[in-house]
Amino acid sequence: MFSKACEYAIKACIFVAKSSMQNNRVTPKQIAEEINSPVAFTAKIMQELVKSDLVDSYRGAYGGFEIDKAKIDQISLSKIVKVIDGEKLYDGCGLGLDVCNENHPCPVHYQYKTIREDLKQLLDSTNLKQLALGIENGLSYLKT
Repeated sequence: MFSKACEYAIKACIFVAKSSMQNNRVTPKQIAEEINSPVAFTAKIMQELVKSDLVDSYRGAYGGFEIDKAKIDQISLSKIVKVIDGEKLYDGCGLGLDVCNENHPCPVHYQYKTIREDLKQLLDSTNLKQLALGIENGLSYLKT
């Protein structure tokens, strides 16, 4: 459903949010270890998140990535998905057809449309604070 980059971005943002709530900045290496991703790929993803103002980056001895605590509950999963994967998740065809719409539907168009709408609602209504608290409280995990 999500690209591998988007999966890593979501997990990275959750980890950075959790760390930021504990007043800690994290390095690309720490993020990569926590979410089981390659360091170079993680660094590239983090650059995209910084460019889009979802994550802040600091240089120097106390540098790393963080998210402003006041913004953590305002960053929805849909914002992360949009930065990394764009809007194709919400308007693409379930069977991958180039043209699929109300006037020219694929065999699963109407069922997939409902799934897309439900997924969009889920991603819009779920924020990083909710997910970071789940990790912090041991209710969910970022890796196996």
